[in-house]
This record gives sequence, structure tokens and C-alpha cells, in this order.
Amino acid sequence: MAAILIVEDDEHVRKLAECVFQEADHQTYSATSKAEAAAIIESRQQIDLLFVDLALLEDPEAGLELAQTAVNSRPDLPVVYTTGRGITDEMLSLFVERYAFLAKPYNGEQLLTAVANLLRSAP
Repeated sequence: MAAILIVEDDEHVRKLAECVFQEADHQTYSATSKAEAAAIIESRQQIDLLFVDLALLEDPEAGLELAQTAVNSRPDLPVVYTTGRGITDEMLSLFVERYAFLAKPYNGEQLLTAVANLLRSAP
């Protein structure tokens, strides 16, 4: 079981991810914005993985910024990025070291596979 922080501003997508993770016996924390997620990260709750949408609310790179901040305070934290928009090489260069990327739409099996692969690759 892992503790996963889900950061997604689309309620339906966030609830779907919560259900998928919880059915797989993972603990979940959820946030809809960079600020909410930062508060959870700073609270020192156990977080084993960050699952984050690249664009949050009206900020197209909020997820990138959040992941970098999170890894600065938790260096071994793996990140699964997602977006329904394309990604550029510039964005890709800002991804943290241990990451996976899932383009939307994804299914529960793809989500769990990405998470399992990252958690297995723990340093």
C-alpha cells in the first residue's frame, strides 16, 4: 500500500483516480490546486507518490512547478504527470528525475501500472 497525493482540478477525473487507487488498497490525499497540494506536502504526511495534472485551474504549468517543489522537499518522491493537452520538449525537460507520463484519457489499469512501475524503481 502506498500513500498517493492526487492533484487534479477536474472533479470527475480526481474521483476516478481516487477510486482506482483506493480499490488497489492505496491511501489517497486529494487537492485541486497547487496551493492545496503544497499544504499537504508541507504537512509532512507520508506521501509515496505524486499524481499531478500539468495544468491546474488556469495555470498551464502549475503541475510542473508543484512537482519540482515537492521533490525539493522530498527528494525521492516519484511523480506521475498527466494532461489532456500535448507536452513540449521544454515541458518534458522540467519533469523530475523519477517520473511517468500518462496522456488523458487513460484507464485504471494504465494508471496502476504507471504507479507500480515507479514505486518498484524506488532508490
